Order: sequence, then structure tokens, then C-alpha cells
Amino acid sequence: MIGVIRVFTTGDPEILNQHGRIITKHYGIQTMNKCIPDQPLGIFNDETEEIAIPKIVELGKELERNGSQVLVISCAADPGIKELRQAVAIPVIGAGSSAALAALAIGEPVGVLGISDSVPKVVENLLGDLMIGYARPEGVTNTTDLLTPSGREKGVQAARLLMEQGAKAIVFACTGFSTIGLADVLRKEINAVVIDPVEAEGMFASLFYKQAAKAVQN
Repeated sequence: MIGVIRVFTTGDPEILNQHGRIITKHYGIQTMNKCIPDQPLGIFNDETEEIAIPKIVELGKELERNGSQVLVISCAADPGIKELRQAVAIPVIGAGSSAALAALAIGEPVGVLGISDSVPKVVENLLGDLMIGYARPEGVTNTTDLLTPSGREKGVQAARLLMEQGAKAIVFACTGFSTIGLADVLRKEINAVVIDPVEAEGMFASLFYKQAAKAVQN
């Protein structure tokens, strides 16, 4: 089982389990999905990330105790990843680094789509010169803004802008785009190559999960 850490607070099981469903759909592995408490707007700046880190660590430890063999921090900033790796004995995968590494594998110019004022450092540092532009949908400043028809439409408009700037692929720097299913919309409407961070984290996590499963069998 893969433990999925959501870094914003929700009581809606459909939203909570959405990232896990994406992973299960693509890689056939069951997930356990949990969210950190008391952050209904998620992580959208340095202050909210700092507040979230100890919560992420505690949640990861809980998921490990409950049988998770791999953990994913389903946020493109990879918040608390170093701290969590020190606190548990199982692999920890970050959404942002996973998406950036997948983009490196393609090796084409990429545009990054996010919700903050700047690109998450882990994504920016890994992409380097491959990144040709960054866009934030108009009026979107946190994850909950994406959960509206307007947020989704603004996401499409921002992606079109990046393609016009020469991007050959779009990298999501917010997993909220995964929650609203924007990748499939862009793939159909503007024929874009889209690197979805939840799909990417699931790819890496599934590799480690399968290794762990083989080790148990042997």
C-alpha cells in the first residue's frame, strides 16, 4: 500500500481520495489517503509550509505504522520531505521532484503551471534551463480556488499562454491541478504533453512498492 499525504485539510472524501485514485488507476496499487489538520487553504507560501512540516511528519509516521510501504507527499513543493525521510524507514517520494524528473526524461522545453508567485524551488532547481516560462491562472492563489469552474478555465488559459511561448510540455507545479483533472482537459483541448505530479509521484512510488513486495516474497 502507498500512503498519500495531502497537505490541505478537507472533510470531503472525494477530494481527499482523488490523488490515491489517480495512482491506483495508473499503477494498480492501493493507497491510504490522509490530510494534515487545520490548513483548509493548504500550502501557498513559506509560512504555511513551515506550519505544515511537523504535521506532515506525524502523518507520515502514522501511515507507516498503519502499513504503508511507500509514502508520497502529494504537493509540488515537496514540503517536509527531508524531515519525513529522517523520521520513517520507508521510501518517501515528493510530487514536485517527481514531475521535474519526468520532464528531464523528456528533455523538451517546458512551461510550468502553478498557483504561487514563483516556481517551487525543487522544481526550478531540477528543471534548470529546460524551463522557459511560468504561469499562474488569473485569480488563483490557493488550492481551493481551483475547485471552481472559473479556476479550471483559467488553468486552461494559462497553459495556452505557455504553449504560445514555446513550451513543448506543461509541468504542473501544484497537485490541485491533478485534483480537478486538468491534465486530461489540456491533453484533449490543446493537444499538450502534460506532466501531472500525482501521476509522476505514483510512477516512482510504484517502482519502490514493487521492489518492497518482491523483497517480502523472497
